Amino acid sequence: MDNTHIANVLSGDRHAFRYFIRTYKDMAFSVALSMVKNELMAEEVVQESFVQAYLGLSSFQQRAKFSTWLYKIVLRTASKYRQKHQLKDQEFILERHDQAYDEHALNDMLREEQKALINEALMAIPSKESVALRLFYLEELSLKEIIEITGWSESNLKVILHRARKSLHATLTLLMKKSTYGT
Repeated sequence: MDNTHIANVLSGDRHAFRYFIRTYKDMAFSVALSMVKNELMAEEVVQESFVQAYLGLSSFQQRAKFSTWLYKIVLRTASKYRQKHQLKDQEFILERHDQAYDEHALNDMLREEQKALINEALMAIPSKESVALRLFYLEELSLKEIIEITGWSESNLKVILHRARKSLHATLTLLMKKSTYGT
């Protein structure tokens, strides 16, 4: 499916690229957010990444999936953004948004609270670990695909995932204690 849209874009149909934006914007945002830990900055990274993908589409060799190629662009763009803005993992505090919930939707509210708690924990752990967890669990990519995207060795990826799980567990435990006891 992606190959058809790639061919359309390369043949001059500018509107065909919308397919890629619709299909991959959430994934790109998730990865960017893992790296820059700020929603506005992540949106900037995603926009820049899609511009780079559009401009560089003619150099895409289709040996890998388009999504893998785009992940690489997003990671590279986010990394440059972090360097440019001298961002460090410890500098971020998750922005909380007031949300109005329907009183009849308790299950939805609980699910949203769980998602928010997990997202807060992912924002609190180091960027590499957050990216690894998001790609492996949320995007359901294989180890091989993640290795291709990140350039990490298989053993390094496994170590990062192991550390990430431990970090996530510790952070979630701390966040749940804070929300339970208000400390």
